[in-house]
Amino acid sequence: MTITKVETRVRNAEKLNKNVHEKRGVFKDPRAVKWMEKYSDSLDKYWQYLPQSVGSFIATIAVFILGASVRGEWIHIGVHFIKAFYGSEQPSHGGSVTNQSADTLGFSDLSLLESWGLKDLPYYWLGATFVSCLGYFGIGGFLHWYYYVNRRHLAHEWKCQPDKWLSPELERHEILLGSLSLLIGSTLSAIISCYLMNGGETYVYYNIADYGWTWWLLSWPVLFIYQDYLTYWHHRVYHHPILYKHFHKLHHTYKQPTAFSVTAIHPVEFVHLQGVLISPMVLFPVHWLVFVTTLLYLYYHGIIDHSGINFKAYWWQPWQPDCIFHDNHHQYFHVNFGFNIWYWDKLHGTYRQKDKIYNEDIFHGQGKDISECDEKELKTDLQERMSENKLAYRGDVRDEQVSALSQHVNK
Repeated sequence: MTITKVETRVRNAEKLNKNVHEKRGVFKDPRAVKWMEKYSDSLDKYWQYLPQSVGSFIATIAVFILGASVRGEWIHIGVHFIKAFYGSEQPSHGGSVTNQSADTLGFSDLSLLESWGLKDLPYYWLGATFVSCLGYFGIGGFLHWYYYVNRRHLAHEWKCQPDKWLSPELERHEILLGSLSLLIGSTLSAIISCYLMNGGETYVYYNIADYGWTWWLLSWPVLFIYQDYLTYWHHRVYHHPILYKHFHKLHHTYKQPTAFSVTAIHPVEFVHLQGVLISPMVLFPVHWLVFVTTLLYLYYHGIIDHSGINFKAYWWQPWQPDCIFHDNHHQYFHVNFGFNIWYWDKLHGTYRQKDKIYNEDIFHGQGKDISECDEKELKTDLQERMSENKLAYRGDVRDEQVSALSQHVNK
């Protein structure tokens, strides 16, 4: 059976299925984030005067800022900058307040926090949380408008799954869950930042001469590989049937992820992941610039990978998979566990293969061989493959995926 014939049959089936659901009232407006849509006409009025390249640049910067702020990491990063350029002592203005001023603002007894090296923690927490919320709802809302509202009619040009959208209920769900994780992340970042500013000891250092240029240069790949490989296993462990059922399944509620999905994780798993990412601070010497830059890179691509947009890795990122790699993970569940280095999945046999099918009931990342599947499994997987955007892949990968399976359907 040719790809063209298969495409026609699948599209007809999907159209019929969609019509049935629409009559039942299942399909609703997929754009559930209303605060940006409310001002869509006003934004569009001014946005149309910007060149396309400028609009794309603004969207890229917005993703970067969102990645840095959404977990409250901006304050963590800011503290490292302050310590690097001002030394271990706090600046005379803005960094610390007295107990008397704390009493005035309602924080009556901070002596216990001081004994733990967390003097003025409430102020760190308020700052981290405020900016995180501003980034999450403001910048996140802008990105939603830029792609999911302003360019919704062009979904086949930019969306990884152009014909499938989260329902309004799921979008509200991911925003509420993401907001809870945002609060947790901001709290953790505030505690770490406050601890550092109060003289807390870690393995982060600020003078390259302390460990020399050789280690400084080597620490870039060492830190990046350490964090990414540990994250791969952290992610894969949470796909164990027991942990998946009780924790990670919540994140996979969003089969068509958006930028809001990045923090929509079970609180237990979220705290565990944050521990993985900041663990170098207490395990081995790492220069502040290396640590901060790596965190920014990880958080930036965390937003990109969950955006549902067919972003491609740049030429200077041969290790970095395209956005469709993680989008496949959400679409097919137990496969493609890596984040910033695709090789880990190749190494451990969890990379998605065209002669295997994957779904929520097939665990451990190995998939199920096509020859062992029944007709129903093959047709279901074929519909999934057909729903992917060709443009999200490089070359003819998507057509090869479809061709490998279509020849087994209705044999």
